[in-house]
Amino acid sequence: MDACDVAIVGGGPGGSSCAWALRNSGLHVVVLDRAAFPRNKLCAGWITPLILEELEFTPEDYPRERVLQPITGFRLSTIGSPQVEIRGDRVVSYGIRRCEFDDWLLRRSEAPVHEGVAITSIARDNGGWLINGNLRARMLVGAGGHFCPVGRHLGNKGSPAPVLAQEVEFETEPGEANCSKVDGHMPELFFCRDMLGYGWVFRKDNWFNVGLGRTDSHEISRHVKEFVGYLGETRGVETPASGIAGHAYGLWGRSQRKILDDGVLLVGDAAGLAYPESGEGIRPAIESGLMAAHTILSADGNYGARNLELYRELLNRRLQRETARSETLSQLLPHAVKEVAGCLLLRSRAFCQNVVVNQWFLRVAEQRLSFETQPVRPELNLAR
Repeated sequence: MDACDVAIVGGGPGGSSCAWALRNSGLHVVVLDRAAFPRNKLCAGWITPLILEELEFTPEDYPRERVLQPITGFRLSTIGSPQVEIRGDRVVSYGIRRCEFDDWLLRRSEAPVHEGVAITSIARDNGGWLINGNLRARMLVGAGGHFCPVGRHLGNKGSPAPVLAQEVEFETEPGEANCSKVDGHMPELFFCRDMLGYGWVFRKDNWFNVGLGRTDSHEISRHVKEFVGYLGETRGVETPASGIAGHAYGLWGRSQRKILDDGVLLVGDAAGLAYPESGEGIRPAIESGLMAAHTILSADGNYGARNLELYRELLNRRLQRETARSETLSQLLPHAVKEVAGCLLLRSRAFCQNVVVNQWFLRVAEQRLSFETQPVRPELNLAR
C-alpha cells in the first residue's frame, strides 16, 4: 500500500500550485486526477502579471510553442450597445490555453502525478486518510473543481446559485483569424442586459474562445445561441456548431461551502472561490493553493482543524477586502434598478476602466501574497 504526507486530488491550477509550493518542504506530496494531462479544459483563460510573480516565472520561461497572448486592454459593452475601449500601453494580462497551462504547471510542480485515477472512496484511517483503499495520506487537499469528490465527502453536494457557463475554444487558419474584427490584445466582454451574466470573445493567436456565463441558469442554451449569432453578425466570428460545453462554479461569499476539517482543505473551485464580480477563477485557485501549502507547513505536522483555521483567515483577508462593500450595495438595490444602472454605467469610460477592468477583472490594487508578515498565532500553533 502506498503512503504519502499530502494527497492533492485535482491537478488544475489550485492543486498544482499547492504541490509546487510544497516541493522543497521535505513532505511527500502526490497529485491524483481522473484526467490524463494535457486535458481538454475550457476557459476564457487569462492570467495577470501578479500570477507570474507569485509562481516565480517570466514570459520567457513559458514554452514558446504554447500560447501566451499579451493583453493590453479590453472592450466592454452590454450586448447590442456601443463598446467602450480601455486601451493601455503595457501588458496587463496574458491569454493562455488551459490545456497547455495546466499541464505545464502540473509538471513544473515536480510532484508524482497519478493520472487517470477516479476517486472511488475516501475514508478516515488512523488519524489520516485512505483513498481508494490503496493510498494513505496524513493530509488531504481537494482541488477537483466544483464537483470535487473531497468536497462531496465534506458534505458540499451543491452550491446556492452557482454560475453556469457554456463555451467553446477553436482554432482557425491565420487568414481566417485576421478577417475577424477581434484583436488578440483586446478581449471583448458583453454584459447581458439583465446584468445576470456576460459573454466574451477572446482571440489567442489563431485560437478563439467564445462563451457566456450567468448566475441565472434559466434557458442558458438560448442565451448562448443568441450571443453566438450576435458575434457572427458583428465580429465576424463563426463559432462551430458543435463543441460548446457547459460547466459550473461557485462564487466567493455566495457558495457557503465547508472548506476545511481535520486533515483536509479545499482550494479553488472546490471551495467556491471564483470572484463574484467577474467569475474569474484561475487567480483565486492559484492563490488558495499557495495559502493551503503555507497552512500545511505552519501546522508542523498537526493537521487538526484548529491548526488549519489559518487557511480560512488567509482567504478572508485576501478575498473579502474588495468584495464586502460592492456586495452589500448590490444586495440593497432592486434588480430593476441594477439593470438600468448597469446599462448606463457600462457606457462610462471611467466606470469601465476604474471599476470593471481595474477592480473586478484585474484587481490591480492587490500585491503579491506575502506570508512572512502573517505569522501563525500561538493558539493556532499546537504542539505535536
